[in-house]
Amino acid sequence: MVALLAAFTAPAAAQQTSDVAKGQAAFENRCTMCHGADSDGQGPKLAGVVGRKAGSAPGFPYSDALKASGLTWTAASLDTFLSGPGKLVPGTAMVVTVTDPAQRRDIIAYLASLKP
Repeated sequence: MVALLAAFTAPAAAQQTSDVAKGQAAFENRCTMCHGADSDGQGPKLAGVVGRKAGSAPGFPYSDALKASGLTWTAASLDTFLSGPGKLVPGTAMVVTVTDPAQRRDIIAYLASLKP
């Protein structure tokens, strides 16, 4: 029975892994037109974003919607936000979505590796 359970859960666990290097490449390809790791652009800098309260990085003019969202950026909240920013935070200025779940996991792993 244990072997049978392991056979079903192993593929799911393998699909849940993330790759920081792939995440960095995806971030550079998809996100750097607006975001920098260490500098503001059209969007806020993202170093240290994981664990930070949404709309709280000093010096960036966030939308009222994001400032009022009450979110803290965790892997789960970032995953939901990246899959549809306006669905999670109606009125946010962010419009870009990442539809591929594996790519979102990789990007989030990369963001988690960036320290403020």
